[in-house]
Amino acid sequence: MGQANGRQCIFITGAASGMGLETARLFHAKGWFVGGYDVNGVGLVALEKELGAENCIVRKLDVTDKSAYDHAVATFGEATGGQMDILFNNAGIGRGGLFEQMPFEDIMAVVNVNFIGVLNGIHAALPLLKATRNALCFTTSSSSATYGMPGIAVYSATKHAVKGLTEALSIEFRLIGVRAADVLPGLIDTPILPPGTVENAPKEGMFRAIPPVEVANVVWEAYGSDQLHWYVPPELAELDKMAGNAPELVRDQIAGSGPLAPLLKEMEAAAKG
Repeated sequence: MGQANGRQCIFITGAASGMGLETARLFHAKGWFVGGYDVNGVGLVALEKELGAENCIVRKLDVTDKSAYDHAVATFGEATGGQMDILFNNAGIGRGGLFEQMPFEDIMAVVNVNFIGVLNGIHAALPLLKATRNALCFTTSSSSATYGMPGIAVYSATKHAVKGLTEALSIEFRLIGVRAADVLPGLIDTPILPPGTVENAPKEGMFRAIPPVEVANVVWEAYGSDQLHWYVPPELAELDKMAGNAPELVRDQIAGSGPLAPLLKEMEAAAKG
């Protein structure tokens, strides 16, 4: 049976902080065996100490490195007897600014981590998912996948790609007995956010700051459901509907009086100055 000793198991990227860390804690509390992967070695050491070495396997992993991802999945499979109940492709980075001002290296870093890393993970983990009854391929998308967001255009594009990929795979994977779904978080209080973002966020509404444990709760709920898209907070589903039905209206609201209007004005002034 391996180190997991027959327990259900979850493979989490970006597990050293934020949503990944809270998910690791929650599933550990539910009695699951946890695989925690991140580029943050210090955070992984703390995670292993918190969960207990007998309850988890933690390894440094750059999700853009396919061979490293393959190896991580292989060692996880050795620990779980060839099983993977949930793949939580959660690792991501956020680098923003006006597109014309972004260094191309930053653009490609976002693409490589946020989308190529997801492809690497799904491709590597699929044999274990196929071998596990009721397995779930779960990926972190974003509220910026409801409508392309200025200031984070490339980040938003990668999250649209994740959403579209998940929709397609949710159909394809029915042929092999695997489910696929994603979470579209809004403003989550994690280290990925620029300083001051949470403090300046509205106290109410869909763009309020949400604690990362709320995303962890959604991962847990998703395992027992066939729902495709999970919105955190749930009101973001209405923005998704509006963006599909009236994209010009959403565009003008965002540009004019929406929650990003002050940021757009700042970026416009910076570009002119």
